[in-house]
Amino acid sequence: MKYGPTVIMEDLTFQVGKGEIFVIMGGSGSGKSTLLKHLIGLKAPAKGSILFEGEDIIRADQETRKGILRRIGVLYQNGALWSGLTLAENVALPLEEYTELDTRSIGEVVSLKLALVGLRGFEAFYPAQISGGMRKRAALARATALDPDVLFFDEPSSGLDPITASRLDDLILQLRDSFGTTIVMVSHDLASIFKIADRALFLDIREKTMTGVGTPASLRDTPPSDEVGRFMRRSSESGPSRDPGASLEPRAQSSPDRGGAK
Repeated sequence: MKYGPTVIMEDLTFQVGKGEIFVIMGGSGSGKSTLLKHLIGLKAPAKGSILFEGEDIIRADQETRKGILRRIGVLYQNGALWSGLTLAENVALPLEEYTELDTRSIGEVVSLKLALVGLRGFEAFYPAQISGGMRKRAALARATALDPDVLFFDEPSSGLDPITASRLDDLILQLRDSFGTTIVMVSHDLASIFKIADRALFLDIREKTMTGVGTPASLRDTPPSDEVGRFMRRSSESGPSRDPGASLEPRAQSSPDRGGAK
């Protein structure tokens, strides 16, 4: 991964299994969100390939690439909801764009998706009228509108209070357990990582490569490097922390969540 002549990370080789919750972690500026951009096809690697069930997502022809993108959903850090559209209209957008469902059917799917994230009755609300945690859940409803095989999250708990962040973790686990969704998540929050991750990848900013991959417990108890050990033990000693590093989008301030995830 490069920006101009500057190498951000190199020699990254890993696989994500079907139905797995896989977390990308590391210090600020290590390239976590940049890696996520590569994985969803927003940025091409300077060298190497990104394969989705054997298909190169960057070099695939337009039709194949469109089919791949149809099978993934993305939850950006601040939700990225359209401010001029209601929650229902936001969730309906991908259904209108990528399906041939009629208006009534789209409305039924929208209501179901919002209900699944605990936002039944908020269909007519605009993003500015709800809390930050609720915006995250509305964005999650939109990301799952097309029933994707893989969901990508960029710091989903960023800006949320611990209780709201824990509820969002519960919702992520519910998605995986109920629908078998594969989840790839960028996170700096070790409380969340230890709660939901099957495996985690550590990007070392000094080494400019991955220096650890495994279960969170194994990376904490038998760290492959001192840097991994410090990172994994830091949160348990100082409490959950939020990453001030770069993300796919600018951060947005949020107010305490007024609705609990169901």
